[in-house]
Amino acid sequence: MNRRQFLCTSGRALALVTAARYLPTTFAAEKVRRVGLIGCGWYGKSALFRLLQIEPVEVVSLCDVDQRMLEEAGQMVAERQRSKKTPRLYRDYRAMLREKDLDIVQVSTPDHWHALPVIEAIRAGADVYCEKPTGVDVVESHAMLAAARKYNRVVQVNTQRRSTPHLQPARELLKSGTLGRLRSVDICCYWHMRNRDTVQSAPDIPPPPHLDYELWTGPAPMRPFTKIHHPRGWRAFMEYGNGIVGDMCVHMLDMVRWMLDLGWPKTITSWGGILHDRASRANITDTQTAVFDFDGLPVIWNHRTWGPMPDPDYPWAAIFHGEKGTLKASVFKYEFIPADGGPRRSAEAVLEYDKYPEDRTEKDLERHVASALRAHWRNFLEACDRRGEVRPVADIEQAHISSASCFLANLAMDLGRTLTWDPATHTCVNDPEANQRLRRPYRAPWVHPEPDQV
Repeated sequence: MNRRQFLCTSGRALALVTAARYLPTTFAAEKVRRVGLIGCGWYGKSALFRLLQIEPVEVVSLCDVDQRMLEEAGQMVAERQRSKKTPRLYRDYRAMLREKDLDIVQVSTPDHWHALPVIEAIRAGADVYCEKPTGVDVVESHAMLAAARKYNRVVQVNTQRRSTPHLQPARELLKSGTLGRLRSVDICCYWHMRNRDTVQSAPDIPPPPHLDYELWTGPAPMRPFTKIHHPRGWRAFMEYGNGIVGDMCVHMLDMVRWMLDLGWPKTITSWGGILHDRASRANITDTQTAVFDFDGLPVIWNHRTWGPMPDPDYPWAAIFHGEKGTLKASVFKYEFIPADGGPRRSAEAVLEYDKYPEDRTEKDLERHVASALRAHWRNFLEACDRRGEVRPVADIEQAHISSASCFLANLAMDLGRTLTWDPATHTCVNDPEANQRLRRPYRAPWVHPEPDQV
């Protein structure tokens, strides 16, 4: 073989090796993935439409207990997917999953309806993309992780800060040691986001005829319906979630854990309550602090739904305090401020209007998050294609740690004491009362999932 033949042959070999890196995506496009969505509300559609932008999937099934919302979602999906077919519509997720014809199931229900559909979808052979947090209690969350591992399914949770483009260089700054030794991390949310309706403005009313409120409530305690409940207002009630800690803290805590490669906190303590807006029907806290101790590094959460914000530029953020400077990071931007007065570094959220002009006009889309959602889906699809080789960036195990830590913060506040967590046994050390409350009671006939019984 002469030199020219060698170079030509080597070039072809290199091209084949390079192409092989992209074969999973190519094959995935040839064998169209079949997708089902459970929960057709605001964020369910927002996330699903980002998937339709990047992959020629076929959405074959939609499920929601709100018939009006379900039919509207069916029309919107038909307009956007390449086949222009309207998906099959289901009221009960169990009927949808009995078909066992889905490659991917997206679960975008209220928090109290995460665990059971995720576990059932895993048992049906699907990979799962689920909204955060993992569930509403520690045992639920652990059971979801156990099911994913038992059935070898890929489960990505939508803690999409891990896929946010402008936060990647911020993470590299931290990993490079530019901040020096970290002393502490503050995480916070100061948006005035707590529902303020009172009994007079939101009295008990019959649920609308298009909503199956019995099924909507599911395993949660049955309480009278109000206009707050649905759509989108359910976070005002602890029966369906974990308040602002379970909604907003989980994102920032997970971001900090990802940026610093942290595992479980050693101890968790929290205090707060309804200190300001006592007239509201909402029963979640309006003021709360939580301290997550990562072996001497305190990560300190604060939320307050009233009064002025300490830093209006970073109302929902993480602030890393190091010997050599401060790093502020949010969904909108990051900024590094050196302690010696040197030049600052910063970046803003990536908008991809040139590639996806429809982002400009889509109703209710958080435009600054769209690029992160697309990247999160790509990461999930790659993990599906490379099953057994890689985990997705927001794998169920990582989401379980972040979610359960937030659940434990609420428990610590309720009990009025610091909790010491043992990840090996999944129990609070020397605290039988806390351990009894790691699972919430389920309303019959629904049965609480257990990690050893999935």
